[in-house]
Amino acid sequence: MPSSAEHKTKLIKTFQSTATDTGSPAVQIALLTERINDLAEHLKAHKKDFHSRRGLVMMAAKRNRLLKYLAANDRPRYTDLIQKLGLRK
Repeated sequence: MPSSAEHKTKLIKTFQSTATDTGSPAVQIALLTERINDLAEHLKAHKKDFHSRRGLVMMAAKRNRLLKYLAANDRPRYTDLIQKLGLRK
């Protein structure tokens, strides 16, 4: 199920660092994680949807690049973010 506008703004408010922050790496990672989780659920039901699978792989790669950037530049925020999102165990 795609994210609604209210859910998206709630997610942005949760991960933003300032009141006007909508594009920081933490916010982008949170939004990508939400989309990845939705698409993963879709792919469980539609196993042969290879076009959507490609999109999933591309989103996961982009999230990985953003996580690597955040880990290199702001380590405490990185550890807090992966703990909140439950990414790395």
